Amino acid sequence: MSVKITEWAVEDRPREKLITKGTSSLSDAELLGILISSGTRDKSAVDLGRELLGLVDNNLNSLGKLSISDLKKLHGIGTARAVTIAAALELGRRRKLAEVPDSLQIKSSRDVADIFQPLLSDLPHEEFWILFLNRSNRVIARMRISQGGISGTVTDVRLIMKKAVEHLASGIIVCHNHPSGNLNPSEADSKITRKIKEAGEIMDIQLLDHLIISDKDYYSFADNGLL
Repeated sequence: MSVKITEWAVEDRPREKLITKGTSSLSDAELLGILISSGTRDKSAVDLGRELLGLVDNNLNSLGKLSISDLKKLHGIGTARAVTIAAALELGRRRKLAEVPDSLQIKSSRDVADIFQPLLSDLPHEEFWILFLNRSNRVIARMRISQGGISGTVTDVRLIMKKAVEHLASGIIVCHNHPSGNLNPSEADSKITRKIKEAGEIMDIQLLDHLIISDKDYYSFADNGLL
C-alpha cells in the first residue's frame, strides 16, 4: 500500500514540496537535503544541507569546488552522499554548457564568457579550451586542449593549429581559468597568446581573443587591446 505524502517523514518533506510546488520553491538547503536523503539520528537532511552551505558561506560556486574529501569532513556526509552531491553539481555544470548552441554567433567577449564560465569557473585546476569559429564568427565546436594543476597548464600551439585546421576554422578564441581568482594575465599567458596569434597568421586562422575566467568575472585580451 502506498504512503500518502502527508505521512512522509520530516526529512522527506522537501520532496513533497518539490512535487506540489516545483523545484524553484525549494531553498538551496532543501535541494541539498533531497540529495543527502536522510540525516543522522540527531539532525535532518535539510539541517545537514544548511551546515554544508555554511562551510562555503552559502556560495554554490564555492560548494562546487569542494572535493569528495572536503564534503566528507562534515559529520553525517559519507562517501555515498558526497559522491551524489558532486555528481549533481557536475550535471548542473554540464547542463549549462549544453544550453549553448554550436551555431551561436560570437559578437563580444561576454558571449564567450557565457559559454565557458559555467564550465570553468569553479574548477580547482586550470583547463585550456578552444572555440572554433567560421567566417561569420559562428561557433563550429569547442574543445579542451589541456588540463593542469592549480597554477598552470601546458598548451601545445601545434596541437591548437592542427585542431583548427581539422575543423576548417577561420578564427579561434582560446580560454583558460585561474582557480586563484586572480584575473591578471601572467607572463606565460601573454607569451602563449603571442605564439598562438603568430602561428595563426601563418595558417590564415585569426586569433580573435583569449579569455581568462574566474568564478566571478573574466579578462579579455582583445578588450584590453592586447591582440
